[in-house]
Amino acid sequence: MTLIRLSLCLLLLALPVHAESVLAKFLPKMAASDLVAGADGFGPIRDDLAVAPVLKGDTQVGWAFVTSDFVGTTGYSGKPIHVMMALDLTAHVTGVKLVKHSEPIVLIGIPEAKVTALADSYIGMDMVAEANDNGSGHKLDIISGATVTVMVIDDSILRSGVKVARALGLGGLTVQVAAGPRAEIDPMAEAPTGWQALEGDGTIRKLSLDVGQVNAAFAALPDPRAGQRPLTEPPETAFIDMELALVSQPAIAKAVLGAAEATNLTTWLKPGESAVAIAAGGLYSFKGSGYVRGGIFDRIVLVQDDVTVRFHDRDHKRLVAMAPGAPDFTETDLFRISDPAFDPAKPFRLQLLVQRAVGATEKAFITFDLAYQLPDHYLKPLQVQAPLVAEPGSEDAAQADLWKKIWAGKTVEIAGLAAMLAVLTLVFFFQGYATRHARAFLWFRMSYLTVTLVFLGFYANAQLSVVNLMALFGALTQGFSWQAFLLDPLTFILWFAVAASLIFWGRGAYCGWLCPFGALQELTNRIARALHIPQWTLPWGLHERLWPLKYMIFLGLFGVSLASIEQAEHLAEIEPFKTAIILKFVRAWPFVAYVLALLAAGLFVERFYCRYLCPLGGALAIPARMRMFDWLKRYHECGSPCQTCANDCPVQAIHPTGEINPNECVNCLNCQVLYQSHTKCPVVIRQDKRRAAVVQNPASRDPATLKNHPNVKGQEHV
Repeated sequence: MTLIRLSLCLLLLALPVHAESVLAKFLPKMAASDLVAGADGFGPIRDDLAVAPVLKGDTQVGWAFVTSDFVGTTGYSGKPIHVMMALDLTAHVTGVKLVKHSEPIVLIGIPEAKVTALADSYIGMDMVAEANDNGSGHKLDIISGATVTVMVIDDSILRSGVKVARALGLGGLTVQVAAGPRAEIDPMAEAPTGWQALEGDGTIRKLSLDVGQVNAAFAALPDPRAGQRPLTEPPETAFIDMELALVSQPAIAKAVLGAAEATNLTTWLKPGESAVAIAAGGLYSFKGSGYVRGGIFDRIVLVQDDVTVRFHDRDHKRLVAMAPGAPDFTETDLFRISDPAFDPAKPFRLQLLVQRAVGATEKAFITFDLAYQLPDHYLKPLQVQAPLVAEPGSEDAAQADLWKKIWAGKTVEIAGLAAMLAVLTLVFFFQGYATRHARAFLWFRMSYLTVTLVFLGFYANAQLSVVNLMALFGALTQGFSWQAFLLDPLTFILWFAVAASLIFWGRGAYCGWLCPFGALQELTNRIARALHIPQWTLPWGLHERLWPLKYMIFLGLFGVSLASIEQAEHLAEIEPFKTAIILKFVRAWPFVAYVLALLAAGLFVERFYCRYLCPLGGALAIPARMRMFDWLKRYHECGSPCQTCANDCPVQAIHPTGEINPNECVNCLNCQVLYQSHTKCPVVIRQDKRRAAVVQNPASRDPATLKNHPNVKGQEHV
């Protein structure tokens, strides 16, 4: 029963803590004067809308709310960014406060003054103007080094502010009734022939900026440094000529991309998805190079009403060529739009972010918009339908659709992880065959660890953390649903695999094979060995006394999490996983230096961090002795007198007396390779000598002789 409970608990580790009301959580901690000058209190939160009146005496002077109650504001961390803000009765912003987030680049490395200045820059903004301008009526002040995070915060402030102003009727705004699209794309519509004709009727829209226009725009910024480093090319030089077309309409796709690429596009897009083609020439790249590190194109964003689409590398496809007759472009790319809220029949705009260095590490930013709307002949009208009344259980159905859609979008990653787990399971079940040839098994293991590091780690970001364990206890004490737990497919599957492996093999299946940072340590150590870097073997007494460190770290973090999960998450930075695997070393230098120090130690002491510091390994090791089977084969001679396996164990998990410590074993199967080695294992060598003696002396094959043969005794394995 204990094992069943343990398995069920581990299945919940990846699941987020559900929160019913974000405003109710943060409102008691906020002073009204921080949001509206002179205010002295808040009224009760409305029952129908997550807003609270801001009071000055008995007079209401505004409305307070948290952005994450109205829009999904998630950044690089994958967790919500909670911003509390207030609007006065004319829909002007009176205060903005960043109250909670998990963005590592803002937690450290960005001065608090810059974050405060960013929040203050929204004070006085008119949400009526933003609603009329579709969110383009202001200039975004980007903090250098935190581009994506700031853009997410900006998007959440604008969209939630407009939504609240509409819902409350502030500044004359009214709620937009979602009556369904008034038009849809006609797949049978024809496109004009020739690139000039496509540009002429609006099928292709163009944004042209020259050097003089860009220099003038930066010179107009409040920061005088932006205009002190102008581009030196002649003013009429093309800075960027960017063209945009919605190519999910078949005729447009064929006219813009060519017949072959149009055919390929139909297989790339799933039902309900749209795509745009973006091509450009000139001095400036609309793609940049940031997407190589972070997987997101931070120089372009597509905006439609309250919908903001940021393009990731998984939704990008480079075009080799365009249709015949297209201009010569330096960049030609396809971008897929999977957001179901995006309506290709409605107008939208592509926002281009232009940056300029103003200091050694600082940049100034400015944005330009390229508006787009399909010409009418590509559209056909739809009858407007009245909104349907939500049926009972519709919210559960919507949540189910959400996680199913996420799983469908992760098909490649899920299939890859399933294949890895299947292969590993076969290796463990048939470890005798898998470890029969030492060199072949070494190459298999190094290849598997490489896949773990590159595919699971750098590509899929499927790195488990002790934070999951701490979040479990919060999840068990608050309301949750299984549907919410399924929102991260790879993490869910990995924890399921961990639960199963603890029952069969202990913690080593994950720590030794499926942990990306563990794989990184072992691979770098192998490189160090190839370069003849000396390997240090700690004295057994010291090594044994360093083991408890990881358990103490885990218990300390767990204790802190009981008082404050936020503080525990900060302290959990002792794990290098976020820096090395999730952020791929693109982080503030103290974090990078810490990870490099751990990896440097691992060059001399294999898996140094795993052995002594990993709180996740310590947590998984606690139930390791509860496993149902003992798969690792041993001889009676192991440990007394033979010490071959103990001396050759990569993590020193074998006691001098011969026992394998399941709390420390990473199931690398090195001892099973030695168990069958004809050159290293004394027992096997003795067996080989006996067999050779039997072949040379046929008389010794007598059973009675063999029974008393000195090389036969004591070779039974356990």
